[in-house]
Amino acid sequence: MIDLTFNLEKDLVFFDIESTGLNVLKDRILQIALIKYSKDQAEPKELFMLINPGIPISDEAFAVHGISNDMIRNKPTFAQVGKEIYDFVGNADLAGYNSDRFDVPMLMEELHRIGLELDLTKRRLLDIQKIFYKMEPRTLKAAYRLYCDGDLNDAHDALADAKATVEVFKGQIKRYENVDYIDGDGFTHPAPIKNDIAAITSFIRDDAALDVTQRLKYNAKGEIIFNFGKYTGQVVAHVFKIEPNYYHWIMEKDFSAQVKQIVKKIFDEIKKS
Repeated sequence: MIDLTFNLEKDLVFFDIESTGLNVLKDRILQIALIKYSKDQAEPKELFMLINPGIPISDEAFAVHGISNDMIRNKPTFAQVGKEIYDFVGNADLAGYNSDRFDVPMLMEELHRIGLELDLTKRRLLDIQKIFYKMEPRTLKAAYRLYCDGDLNDAHDALADAKATVEVFKGQIKRYENVDYIDGDGFTHPAPIKNDIAAITSFIRDDAALDVTQRLKYNAKGEIIFNFGKYTGQVVAHVFKIEPNYYHWIMEKDFSAQVKQIVKKIFDEIKKS
């Protein structure tokens, strides 16, 4: 175990999901583990559960995590435990390994289905993989070996992976606290990794992309534009002013809950103006 206490401004929840497959819109959560660190508590709180996803587990997913349909047949559904998960997270920042692309959007979709919205506008997202890929491009198992000087033997068990992610993050802070980062253009960023959640999330954030499905992004002027369909490259607010039905079409179609949250906020602002 790495001896390091996180410097926190608010709660920080590390979490990991195992699922029926890799499609964040159509697959379902079948195992979840959450570890919450709080500013005023010495020991973290843990929440771990198996969930009946209501759909079959793909052979590919089973080959990764080893959780069978029989193992979750009599477990509660997400509709039964979703509120407990939602309340456990609260207004905490969210951390995980590859969480921006997988765990966060999948959790958002599951919560959206039961009428709960995971608002990302007031919380930081800390994807530990992004630190690792920028500083030492490898896998979680290799990251554990590199930063924690040990072997990760229980990979793809949600709780083991979540705990390993905590240890990797602590190891990253210790390893890179005084290391400068030189980007692809040759510019030096003085010691961007430090025991400061705000500083780290700022360093790893992709400012061009707004959502994990890459449907929306910023243009050079900082305006939100479409990255799909007939309005690719056009400013979302301008399109909605000219064709408000396009907003309603998006809300009715198979877009992620994250995309719908963003466009709803833009549309509501237009209605106020």
